[in-house]
Amino acid sequence: MERAVRAIQGLLPSTLPPSLRATPANLYQVLSRAPGGGVGQRVHQIRWTEKGIRSCYWQVTRTQLKLEGNHGKAWGKLYWRGKQISGQEERISGSLKYKWSTGSS
Repeated sequence: MERAVRAIQGLLPSTLPPSLRATPANLYQVLSRAPGGGVGQRVHQIRWTEKGIRSCYWQVTRTQLKLEGNHGKAWGKLYWRGKQISGQEERISGSLKYKWSTGSS
């Protein structure tokens, strides 16, 4: 049994690619971990939490992921301090510039 486990572990890479890691990453890497490209997910910028801004997130409505989930486009509705700000879906900005995580800040 141990021999089989070691053989399988030998086939796996020593570090996971960024799109499979559970740590904060760019928006597209975070969304590519979820089924359906992250549609329906709540995501927030890590810096919002660091600044003490609570109950803020984007509700993702549409995605176009490319390059194995490292780049793309994403649209959603912004909720700021628990209230919906955007009436219609809009493109999520800062997707490559900041670190993102799932859930609400």
